[in-house]
Amino acid sequence: MSLIPVELEQQVVYFIRSLPPQPRQAIRRALRNLEREQGDIRALEADLEGFNRLRVERYRLIFFYHLRGGKSVIRLVYAAPRNIVYEIFAQQLRDILP
Repeated sequence: MSLIPVELEQQVVYFIRSLPPQPRQAIRRALRNLEREQGDIRALEADLEGFNRLRVERYRLIFFYHLRGGKSVIRLVYAAPRNIVYEIFAQQLRDILP
């Protein structure tokens, strides 16, 4: 089975670094599994259609698949606790997109 490269936006890197050791390790394990497209992954709907979420404990990491050089890449674009992640990310998309 081939691995899909996983790229992290700077917000995701900062978020992971800010966590205590136990959840930080859990997220790192989940990211290694994501390379194999394994884990608690779900496609998002409505305003966030085209994005997916990876659930790790009480955290959600939002990502999408894209092609680069003819190969699939997973791009993590946002991470936060479950209680705020979708609302904040949706607002940021509305601010960016016309």
